Amino acid sequence: MSVMSKFNSALAQKITDGVATMWCAYGFAILALISLPSALASHNVITIVAWIAQTFLQLVLLSIIMVGQNLQSAGVQQKIDETHTASLGEFELAKQARADAATELAELKEIAKDIRRLLADFEGTNKQ
Repeated sequence: MSVMSKFNSALAQKITDGVATMWCAYGFAILALISLPSALASHNVITIVAWIAQTFLQLVLLSIIMVGQNLQSAGVQQKIDETHTASLGEFELAKQARADAATELAELKEIAKDIRRLLADFEGTNKQ
């Protein structure tokens, strides 16, 4: 990645981090309110509606939507992390269960050998 690309990425990240705050939304609201008296003084419905839609809502909602997306993203990330942790726990339990089953199987094989040996001994003593 070139120096210019790194700079552009870092600058874009800083701007995004700044705009995605409620403080920025408050600042945008104050900035938009500066032109409200002029819009109201026009007594023109279209000018007032345009101020609301194009000035106030666009400026303020931009930051608020970004804040909401960050909150939603954080919630999703928390669920992903919890699921990952739970999956790792289940994996460890499954590994332990497999190890226990292998140990039990080895013990059962030894018991089966002992039973076969006892049966062979028993048959050998009965033939005599």
